Amino acid sequence: MSAETPAAPGQNDEHYLQVFRRNFRNWRGDRPFWAGLYIVFGGFPIAYFPYAHLQLGHLTLAMSTTAGAGSLIIGVLLVVLGISLWFQKHVRTFAGVAAILLALVSIPVANLGGFLIGFLFALLGGAMAVSWVPGEPEEDYAVATSLDKQGVPGVPAAEPVEPIAPEAADGAGDPNDLSGTSPTNGANGRQSAG
Repeated sequence: MSAETPAAPGQNDEHYLQVFRRNFRNWRGDRPFWAGLYIVFGGFPIAYFPYAHLQLGHLTLAMSTTAGAGSLIIGVLLVVLGISLWFQKHVRTFAGVAAILLALVSIPVANLGGFLIGFLFALLGGAMAVSWVPGEPEEDYAVATSLDKQGVPGVPAAEPVEPIAPEAADGAGDPNDLSGTSPTNGANGRQSAG
């Protein structure tokens, strides 16, 4: 039995829902989750309303328009952009700008952008996606690494680097230097008129 095992089995076990909730919170925290959710919510009404048949008592109101295919494409693209924000967070700027443009295009194409519901959700989600940046890790969890491994057994310490002499650094004493311009001889590359 090692020191890491609990004294009694099941004593320190967390409920699986608590573990799932904590893992989901960590996953949600390092990606533009809410932006993707708003964009997905914006895509559904834009794609749905042009194909909807509303029942008002015995009266059927058909919302089918000639732009049904265009609104379906816009809605599906918004859903795909929202889901891609969850799983590929590096496309956040592209997906945000594309969601904003698709939301604006949905106003004339898809019944005022899904009666402005889908338009507003997609516009807000796109703005949130463009403005989202990854958070900095807390200093307690940040691990400082050093390039030299001094004090670590079995690893040789890094040797100090000697500074370069100033006359060797500018290349003036180099026999291959044909420019004749260096701070040591007073010529800085400008021609003298007289």
